[in-house]
Amino acid sequence: MSLQEQFDQAAGEVKKLKSLPSDSDLLELYALFKQATVGDSDPSKAPGFLDLKGKAKFEAWTKQKGVSKEDAQKAYIAKVESLKASIGLQ
Repeated sequence: MSLQEQFDQAAGEVKKLKSLPSDSDLLELYALFKQATVGDSDPSKAPGFLDLKGKAKFEAWTKQKGVSKEDAQKAYIAKVESLKASIGLQ
């Protein structure tokens, strides 16, 4: 199975976790997913000051700046596997 196929499978499995991961886990998943699918964040598209949720997500993504698509995919897959082991699938 190719890395892209493994990544796509992991992205689908996130939706099947038995319970919602912690906020920090969700932010990490979001950041890795965005880095793997979009690449580096664009500071000109940062959310407004009052959008606290959007700002937290954008900051988490910005911390992944410079990580290659492949490395972000591998980290995302590893994170999903870790969550599956601790939370389980439905």
